Amino acid sequence: MKNTNVEWIGHIPEHWNLIRFKDIYLNKKDIAGASAVDYERLALTLNGVIKRLKDDSEGLQPEAFDGYQIIHENDFIFKMIDLQNISTSRVGLSPYTGLVSPAYIRFSPRQENQYNKFVYYFLMSMYHNCVYNNLGGNGVRSALNATDMGQFKIPYPSIETQKKIVEFLESKFQAVDELIANQQAQIEKLKEYKQSIITEAVTKGLDKSAPMKDSGIEWIGEIPAKWNMKKLKNITTLVTDGTHVTPNYIDEGVPFLSIKDVSSGKICFSDTKFISQQDHVLLSKSTPVEKGDLLFTRIGTMGIFVFVDTDITFDIFVSLGLIKFDKTVSLLNKKYIRYFLSSLCMMNYINLVKAGGGTTAAKFNLGDVKNTTIIYPSNEDQTRIVNYLDERCERIDRLMEVIQQKIEKLQEYKKSLIYEYVTGKKEVV
Repeated sequence: MKNTNVEWIGHIPEHWNLIRFKDIYLNKKDIAGASAVDYERLALTLNGVIKRLKDDSEGLQPEAFDGYQIIHENDFIFKMIDLQNISTSRVGLSPYTGLVSPAYIRFSPRQENQYNKFVYYFLMSMYHNCVYNNLGGNGVRSALNATDMGQFKIPYPSIETQKKIVEFLESKFQAVDELIANQQAQIEKLKEYKQSIITEAVTKGLDKSAPMKDSGIEWIGEIPAKWNMKKLKNITTLVTDGTHVTPNYIDEGVPFLSIKDVSSGKICFSDTKFISQQDHVLLSKSTPVEKGDLLFTRIGTMGIFVFVDTDITFDIFVSLGLIKFDKTVSLLNKKYIRYFLSSLCMMNYINLVKAGGGTTAAKFNLGDVKNTTIIYPSNEDQTRIVNYLDERCERIDRLMEVIQQKIEKLQEYKKSLIYEYVTGKKEVV
């Protein structure tokens, strides 16, 4: 072995070369102009380079594509801006010819039919080990340019050895991916099981021998004869919507929660945006989040519920995508509301409202929530149901967490395989 004097490479086999990226790849940028209509749109994702519809409304959408650049099959593309974000995609080897954002950096092989997969896996290893992020400086919008990238040092064995390593890695990946898919399938089954337990408890109760009656609601069916039915607006003290005013975000100030901040089912402040205390228009149209509140996502991924069960020691306000149930609710246990609204019957109701909306930008409005019919037993039975579901759901959540940890270990194993073989630490026998 010989020392490369490159921190993230270390030692490589004596007979391997160490080249610069620009020695075998050339930076290019061909703007499509009027020919943009002849090409499909592509995008760099965590799953590689994929095709994307030109009228896709997700993310930033250009008015026209004549400013986009053309890339060809077997080209590398890189997204090397905002390097402090470690969770976004950085590198892709395109299987297609098409249009990509002008913000991407493109490198093409210097030779026709050049073998690129080995280099791709090395560049992915750099991504897995956050090398790009650490090279970009400390600025908020830190970035690397094509010149920086051309200087990347890359281990480069013979093409025969490269192909042998790639073939070995991809055979290993297939086996690992099958294991991951099996684990993910188990998680999905547990999620379905959890949903069925919740729905059964909040619509049928815990007493299997209780007399039943028709609820008159197709997606709920029969309910215990002693249970009550009311619209939420008639039994909740207050339901407040997020503001409809477009916010002016600042670097520091009052946390302003949006859908992404609660997408995990918990309040996450890692990427929360802020507004100023002086933004009276926004603050007057929204109310602070407090312990005991229930938050509900009404656009995008609808039906995510967050129960605020800890003390909030500073002001937090909610944005347009969230509906806030006030902490004071008569007749209902707040946790019971959360379980009912997250049940399968409620999901059916949301889907029904969406289907009747006639719009691709589906929303579940404040009025839809207020007019939702909720079925509920006595306070004592609500408490028993909540305690039962808390215990059962916690057990299922723990099991899903264990399975998720197995998935993460398998994913880390794949990353370690790539590093060890593309740097020659291990040899394919």
